[in-house]
Amino acid sequence: MVCCMGKAVPKNIKSKANALLKAYPDEFKGDFIQNKQELAKLGIPLAKEQRNLVAGFITRKVSKAKAS
Repeated sequence: MVCCMGKAVPKNIKSKANALLKAYPDEFKGDFIQNKQELAKLGIPLAKEQRNLVAGFITRKVSKAKAS
């Protein structure tokens, strides 16, 4: 699965990320590498590319929330 150019994120990635943020609100931070490792710790069955997309979306969302 190859994502679109730019910041366009597929709906399935957004829904997975939002569900994870709702289920584990204190687990994710504004750091991509840490979020990627956290997804691996939680044992979420994702392909490498999907894991990176979910971790990136979560990172952007958490960073935006802290800035507001």
